[in-house]
Amino acid sequence: MKEKSFAFPIALISVTIPALVFFLFYLKPPQLHIRADLSFLPLLNASLNFTTSILLLTGLYFIRTKRITYHRYTMLTAFTLSVLFLISYVIYHTLSEPTHFGGTGVIRTVYFFILISHITLSVVIVPLVLITLSRALQSRFDRHRRIARWTWPLWFYVAVTGVLVYVLLSPYYH
Repeated sequence: MKEKSFAFPIALISVTIPALVFFLFYLKPPQLHIRADLSFLPLLNASLNFTTSILLLTGLYFIRTKRITYHRYTMLTAFTLSVLFLISYVIYHTLSEPTHFGGTGVIRTVYFFILISHITLSVVIVPLVLITLSRALQSRFDRHRRIARWTWPLWFYVAVTGVLVYVLLSPYYH
């Protein structure tokens, strides 16, 4: 399969995910009422992000030590956990009230810097991860390596700052 055959699905996914998240946060869909306690989801989301960050470090180690098969499995697992994170994140923000940061002073500035950079780069990382993955799956390793040099640090930053956002926001969850 040619890489161009992945262009439309990657573009569609890359536009749909941020649009869905924007809709959930700013256009407020009708409230769905369920009886399940979803208070565990923020910790689950942070755990998924933390595990993804560890897998990304492990995947980097494997590729640098030329353990290609281990690298492949590690990165596919990181991708899978990121997809599970996104599903859990959407479920939580669809069915729960928003949590507002209550800190003041310098910590408020730090929190919002981390949050804004995390959100911005999480939009950017979706197409980068999908392109990087599609090139690897097509065995186009020269092109995979070129984009992975950008994808890996941004993906790692998004995973780590996702954990930091949770840690900073956790005292304010209901």
